[in-house]
Amino acid sequence: MIRKVFSCLGLAVVTSATLASFGATAVHAQAQTFPAKPIRMIVPFPPGGGTDILARLVANKLTEVQKWTVVAENRAGAGGTIGITEAVRAAPTGYEMVMGQKDNLVVAPWLYKNLSYDPTRDLVAVAHVGFTPIMIVTSVNSRFKTLADVVTIAKAEPGNVTYGSPGNGTTIHLAGEIFKGAAQIDIRHIPYKGSNAAMLDVLSGNVDLMVSSVASAMAQIKAGKLRPLAVTSARRSTSLPDVATVAELGYPSVDVSTWYGLFMPAGTPKSVVTTVNTAVNQLLATPEMQAAVIAQGAEVQAMTPDAFSALLKSDYQKWRGIVQASGATVE
Repeated sequence: MIRKVFSCLGLAVVTSATLASFGATAVHAQAQTFPAKPIRMIVPFPPGGGTDILARLVANKLTEVQKWTVVAENRAGAGGTIGITEAVRAAPTGYEMVMGQKDNLVVAPWLYKNLSYDPTRDLVAVAHVGFTPIMIVTSVNSRFKTLADVVTIAKAEPGNVTYGSPGNGTTIHLAGEIFKGAAQIDIRHIPYKGSNAAMLDVLSGNVDLMVSSVASAMAQIKAGKLRPLAVTSARRSTSLPDVATVAELGYPSVDVSTWYGLFMPAGTPKSVVTTVNTAVNQLLATPEMQAAVIAQGAEVQAMTPDAFSALLKSDYQKWRGIVQASGATVE
């Protein structure tokens, strides 16, 4: 009988060890075989804006260098929240991810009532791509030659000066409101559905100014069609080192930038998250990718998933106060 008991215990130990080994092997195999099919990258804004430009750059490079098939798909609307909602509802397999940023992850939750997702709970931070200063620009043909001109004219003509943004509830919209408050001026916000539409109107003179990511404005600045007046970040942009910060021009409380990164639905296997993070960080370490990102007005900043998750949670709480203090609302 004793012999039988020990025999059964031995079988149990072997079985447990075998199962544990099988589980570890399965996870390792999943990491090795991922991706076994095309990956869909949701872009929560229209084509042509900063988010779209960086998303497609990452998707194309992953396809080119890693030999993965990554397909970027625009799902724009409601300040970027439609695309995030779609990503949250996706199966947590690693085959659907989203290029998120401050707008739809740490600002929108405090602006939109009854938003269906909590980014800190419903998404997994995968790979931080970079950050970009926000800037105030105008047409080269406009009457605003400097930021001081904006303040002087706005005080002389309250409510008459207009500025466009990619949409209500974006970090860019709030950067305009924060500058407006710091300068104590009355300028009127005109929300658009994405950067391109706002860009067309500022170039044609239909709106006076545009608050934009550097990435969205860079091509028109290089073409000599837009005049950069200032950047809203604490330090100058690497891409436009001659453009002063709003703080340098007399408004030290203004410090706004935005970041971009990849997220997957909560529950996505850690092995998949690690695989994608490693692949993206390897890309970001190459001089070619760094030059391409900087050329778009962004700054490369690689992170581990844990570090990126900590940034998300920190900014999520920080921007609650910023949104409330700004008085901004979604119209």
